[in-house]
Amino acid sequence: MSTETATNRGASFRVLDAMDAPHSGRILRLRLQGGEAPSVRSLRGAKLRATSPDGRTCAATVTGFALVGGKPTDERLARTGRVDVRVREEDGAGPIGLRWEIEIDR
Repeated sequence: MSTETATNRGASFRVLDAMDAPHSGRILRLRLQGGEAPSVRSLRGAKLRATSPDGRTCAATVTGFALVGGKPTDERLARTGRVDVRVREEDGAGPIGLRWEIEIDR
């Protein structure tokens, strides 16, 4: 089992804020809800499964990071439990919005 997979196991996030990105996709401000904080490197390109408060689901892919709150680092994510990601919604009941639950789909 790789370290990257072990680190991502059980990590779940909650969407604190969601907005349309300037050119395409969405920017999501995430807060770690449970599990161990994944590395920033493992989040780039990660497949996500988002579930709305009423049970709808949506698949998404992390395409990068929003630098609104500063450059994302492993130390910062572990300390604050927050990260801003840029995603491309693949299918489902999007757009992803507030209070959605996010899990890394590896």
